[in-house]
Amino acid sequence: MFIVIANRGYQQVINRFSTSFQQLIMNKMLQQLLEQGVAEQIFPGAAGAVAWGTGSTRRASLAWAGLMDNRAQSFVRETTLFDLASLSKALSTTLLFYSLFAEGRLQPENSLGELLPDIPPDKQQITLRNLLSHSSGLLAYQPFYQKFTAIQKPENKAQLLRLILDEPLAYTPASCCLYSDLGFILLGHVLEELTGKDLAAHFQERITAPLGLENELFYRVSSEQQEHCAATEDCPWRGRVIQGEVHDEHCWLMQGVAGHAGLFGTINGVLGLCGKILDSWKGENSDKSWATFLPQGLQRQLPEQTWCLGFDTPSLGSSSSGQHFSAKSVGHLGFTGTSFWIDPEQELIVILLSNRVHPSRENKKIRQFRPWLHDAVVEMARTIT
Repeated sequence: MFIVIANRGYQQVINRFSTSFQQLIMNKMLQQLLEQGVAEQIFPGAAGAVAWGTGSTRRASLAWAGLMDNRAQSFVRETTLFDLASLSKALSTTLLFYSLFAEGRLQPENSLGELLPDIPPDKQQITLRNLLSHSSGLLAYQPFYQKFTAIQKPENKAQLLRLILDEPLAYTPASCCLYSDLGFILLGHVLEELTGKDLAAHFQERITAPLGLENELFYRVSSEQQEHCAATEDCPWRGRVIQGEVHDEHCWLMQGVAGHAGLFGTINGVLGLCGKILDSWKGENSDKSWATFLPQGLQRQLPEQTWCLGFDTPSLGSSSSGQHFSAKSVGHLGFTGTSFWIDPEQELIVILLSNRVHPSRENKKIRQFRPWLHDAVVEMARTIT
């Protein structure tokens, strides 16, 4: 009996050492990848996370490098807040829809004509499924902000929504997918109208507070938090370098809260929520709030199109996730230089948060860096797990 107990104890020590050694190797590699990104001016600064496994067996490595603000020579830390940009679509607006679906308050086939007043005839049949899968017929983007003075006013939101609704459709809904900020702005508005709460309050109540992440993921940065935010663009429209304010002009006009952008988060916050998504997807927790819709939501919606409901999947041969993420993986990109990818088959999560638009959005080197980073991470993970 003594020998069996001793062997078990010895094996536990070996397992703990093995896990620590794996994390040490991944930490070192991830650190080197981020430092290379800084050296090659892919971004001024970044934080990254790699996690493998699920639930209590998940192991994670985190790293950060470079500057969060070129002007002050302030360095990225574990607690640095990044403007998550369009990750807001997947991690907030989409999950809030899933939560409301679980309560029976919304269905994917509900149409704008059913849910909102004064919808133009050509848009009345657009469904929430169309909006979530970027198949609504709406344009990808229009620089409507140029019609506004750079002043945040309560009436901006209604004016912006009217401009979107009055814009002619670019194609027949459900005939293809065209990634659309405009569609998610409308979707966010639908959720706010249904609940009577803005997305910021709703997100905290339903998503982050139950997970203990309300201080890691949120809309609207306080004055005390601004110095912890990675700076983004030197914005010619607003006439200043943006720090602690949302980068997206349309979201900024809407006072920092919208369906397509607005979230700020730390690397731990994004990892915590992505981990919850993977665990729920794999059926490893009992919380059925927004997880109920995951099996249906995380499937491609149209033939030969990559979009699920609120999430993207790898495109063959040209994905930002590189070559090694499975076809069942889901992820999303953010314009400011952020991304996450979740692979249920390999039980792998890779997150990159950066301020690649600081001081200019013209820096597009991240397009080549993202797949290279993901390939390197997956190849390393396979050797150490």
